[in-house]
Amino acid sequence: MKYVVLFLALLAVACAPVQDMNEHNTSSESMDHMGCQEGEVDEEGNCLPAEENTAGLFERDLSSEVTTQEMTNPIGYLAQPASPGDYPGVVMIHEWWGLNENIKYMAELLASEGYVVYAVDLYDGEVAEESSRAGELAGSVRNNPDEAIAKMQEAVNYLENNGASTVGSLGWCFGGQQSLQISLNEEIDATVIYYGNLVEDPQELQKINGPVLGIFGEEDSSIPVENVRSFEAALNEIGIQNSITVYPGVGHAFANPSGSRYAAEETKDAWEKTIMFLEENLK
Repeated sequence: MKYVVLFLALLAVACAPVQDMNEHNTSSESMDHMGCQEGEVDEEGNCLPAEENTAGLFERDLSSEVTTQEMTNPIGYLAQPASPGDYPGVVMIHEWWGLNENIKYMAELLASEGYVVYAVDLYDGEVAEESSRAGELAGSVRNNPDEAIAKMQEAVNYLENNGASTVGSLGWCFGGQQSLQISLNEEIDATVIYYGNLVEDPQELQKINGPVLGIFGEEDSSIPVENVRSFEAALNEIGIQNSITVYPGVGHAFANPSGSRYAAEETKDAWEKTIMFLEENLK
């Protein structure tokens, strides 16, 4: 039950609710999985931002379990178990709104399970309040991948230099894409991708060092099943251990309890897979 509660909090704001891009485009950058579900658009056609207190719906008192600090190199938020010891590290990458209070709380929740979590800020301290600005920030990161990769590498280096013998990456939506990117550019021991944009070139994927866990929805028009299967086939072709799950009957952001596409049973199953994957490959 503790794992399920943890996961619901982690995914409550893991990414902005989405709508098919051909139905509503919120940014001139026209990024994948940028959009809104029906009823979640303001008068000017913008997506409503993720609520700042969504994670509080599942809040636990973590004050005795976790210590936290703001980080500057790179900018981010560090959460770790209060009890001394060497723990596995996880680089967590925020969704397209930025490193808001919910993402920080997510880092604390994961830390309470025995990980040192570095939630890296790819927006240099800015948190978007409107979807148009979120699209601009996400577009800037995608148009300057080397800068984002360097920030994530700095987070990996920090974790390794402070006792983490293994380091994983974890992200949702925009962050899921970045989770894959750091694994293509750094020796990451375990990569978790929740419905993020994928790379399907076997030669490029050959750079991945550790196993991959991918979680997707069959009805996700942003990350089509054929792309997921191509990604899976490429990993198999080059011998990279992977576990790819495509849940039938659910769409993008199905694991977001605050959205209309939330699927409770699939969310629970996905989190059980995530916990097992991290324990097997990081601990």
